[in-house]
Amino acid sequence: MSIPAPETKVVTTWKVACDGGEGALGHPRVWLTIPRDKGYVECGYCDRRFEIDREHAHDDH
Repeated sequence: MSIPAPETKVVTTWKVACDGGEGALGHPRVWLTIPRDKGYVECGYCDRRFEIDREHAHDDH
């Protein structure tokens, strides 16, 4: 039996919030910053991966 791959979300901001997206079954909201050199970050709770869309990314100001 294989384990399904974690969800990947393509985003346009370098800082993202993750709460597991499952309502009461999720996890505490955490803020994650995508490193510019890697272009992605993974949530330590649910392993959801956030990838930056560099072409449409907004700078943090």
